[in-house]
Amino acid sequence: MTDDNLIVRIAARGDGVTGDGRHVAGGVPGDRVAADGALVPGPHRADPVCRHFGQCGGCQLQHVAEDALLAYVGDRVAGALAAQQVTADAIRPALLSPPHSRRRAALTALRAGRRVAIGFNAAQSSQIVDMRECPLLLPELFALVQPLRRLLETIAPQRRPVKVKLQRLDQGAEVLLEGVRAEGLDAAMALQDFAAAHRLARLAIDQGDGVETVWQPEPPTMRFGAIAVEVPPFAFLQATAAGEAALVAAVREAIGEAGAVADLFAGIGTFALSVQAERKLYAAEGARDALLALTGAANRARALVATEHRDLFRRPLIPAELNRFGAVILDPPRAGAEEQVKQLAASTVPAIAYVSCNPASFARDAKRLVAGGYRLDWVQPVGQFRWSTHVELAARFSR
Repeated sequence: MTDDNLIVRIAARGDGVTGDGRHVAGGVPGDRVAADGALVPGPHRADPVCRHFGQCGGCQLQHVAEDALLAYVGDRVAGALAAQQVTADAIRPALLSPPHSRRRAALTALRAGRRVAIGFNAAQSSQIVDMRECPLLLPELFALVQPLRRLLETIAPQRRPVKVKLQRLDQGAEVLLEGVRAEGLDAAMALQDFAAAHRLARLAIDQGDGVETVWQPEPPTMRFGAIAVEVPPFAFLQATAAGEAALVAAVREAIGEAGAVADLFAGIGTFALSVQAERKLYAAEGARDALLALTGAANRARALVATEHRDLFRRPLIPAELNRFGAVILDPPRAGAEEQVKQLAASTVPAIAYVSCNPASFARDAKRLVAGGYRLDWVQPVGQFRWSTHVELAARFSR
């Protein structure tokens, strides 16, 4: 018999859901809703680890214990597949990135007088939660927050938001400041001094006319497998090293021993370069700067990687092209890859490794692949964004 007042699951946006379908903010499975509407804590609650929790939009689920958090990540994937009436042979236990592991973040700063607030936005708001601690970020990235406040006192415009992008590369931290005013010798010297003092891999600014690199002692790189890629300013990387490792391992397992592999939406080569050893690989990407970085890295390493600048939304690979490969890696944006999936469903490719940052669009694409004769062998849920409602996954389809 269903207990109508018991929280039985967490919805996609982080609310608890009762047995009779009510959404309750802050509810965790095992909690109970009392007659007055108050929550009676259950066994799966945790004490939030950050003073900003409840205001900052960076985390939604710090009040959820580890076991329930893992279950939530897996349930998001299972629920999306069920909504599309797709069955996976196995949904594997979820993998979570640890605290203090985010190597990539976009913060917002705002200067009012001499005071600069910097941090994530409040949930569903443009208000900035002035960051004084962060259990998400790598400590070396968080260590830049207070020095950035001092720097922005001189180059941030009054009461206009500045986007502060941070990323950890092989040589150290990369900082990109969008919306600053860095005119004159004093501003130039302040930027140089900041970059040198904190041994940045790169410091770039955008004053409204495009990205300008102001500090880069050597070409910043990111290593995938044995190959180092010269990374364009704030190029896309997986958010954590642990998350990347989990996804790469899943992709490697999914493609198996295929001798010729296509990587579609290849980016700067996270998957292509990680799995290319001992096989021929074709990589297609629509962003020109990312593709040039991948191409240059593959050429320097003399890897068997052929690259193509190709808009896969407008010009997907057709079955005659796809059927040359023993496996395809597919890592589309959040919206999924509807046009490319239509072509894959009509192909004879033996195996597909599908990486997704959106369970809903993945499930939609999975339905089309299954209708085309593929089998969904397994799905690996990945909680790269700890304490967040954002869920990623890797999956294997086979003919």
